[in-house]
Amino acid sequence: MIVTVTYNPAVDQTVQFDEPMEPDHVMRAESARYDAGGKGINVAQFLTAMDKPCVATGLAGGFTGRFIREDMQSGGVETDFTEIEGITRLNTTAIADDEEFKLNLSGPAVDRGIVDDVLERVRAHDPDWVLVGGSLPPGLEIEDIDRIATGGDWETIVDVEGTILKRLDARYSMCKPNRHELGDATDADVSTLEGCARAAGSFRDQGFDRVLASLGADGAVLATEEQLLYADALDVDVVDTVGAGDALLSGLLAAWEAGESNEAALRTGVAVSSLLVSQAGTGIPSLASVESLREDVTVQTL
Repeated sequence: MIVTVTYNPAVDQTVQFDEPMEPDHVMRAESARYDAGGKGINVAQFLTAMDKPCVATGLAGGFTGRFIREDMQSGGVETDFTEIEGITRLNTTAIADDEEFKLNLSGPAVDRGIVDDVLERVRAHDPDWVLVGGSLPPGLEIEDIDRIATGGDWETIVDVEGTILKRLDARYSMCKPNRHELGDATDADVSTLEGCARAAGSFRDQGFDRVLASLGADGAVLATEEQLLYADALDVDVVDTVGAGDALLSGLLAAWEAGESNEAALRTGVAVSSLLVSQAGTGIPSLASVESLREDVTVQTL
């Protein structure tokens, strides 16, 4: 059983335009897509779609918080959010002329005491794994991530900004930075694949049993105690990259839950991520082709 914690979720609004974005110009789109968003939320949705037991927890409030609950429950995802007084944020991705423009809110301010309630909800589900993902809303501190990691007898995965990663004190089963976050966390040169691989391998010594680094079009690296693996990205038409790292992590976790090897898990993650980036928005794509797609993913030991 996997429980996800999203302290600062969002409703993701994705708008596509048929013309380039211009300043001082009214842009009109015929439609927009709205999805429940946030790293832990995205992972919970993917795991549920892959028939892996999962519960999404965290903080939610206002009409956007209600939308997140209803959207997830309509997709069969079990939720157990703590209600807050503020309004969960709305994040917008505008896609125009093959460019993405991301407009994210900071989120509503919360009192640190609310973490006690989140932790109790996590414990109630007796998870094997807990994923803490995404940004912190105003009012919470880095220690509130460590509190989840040390709050029970479970393995904890963390997917947060690189500047936060390097300041965590607890021991974590895995972290999942993207290329930029890996550079921020390690102060290493990650401009090359070799640099990313070295940084991921060395970062394990900072408190992480495993490091999964998503590298966009360059694929992904998985560093464990025994292995340093690299997977090429699949050649697909990329429409929207929001949530790609969450899809990668979800596929890997689903394969691990099924008892598969690190190599097979990394292939699965890349396949799931490839399906997501081929569509607009963070909604779950059809996963029917994951099994065949992952056979096309090349994994090598570095």
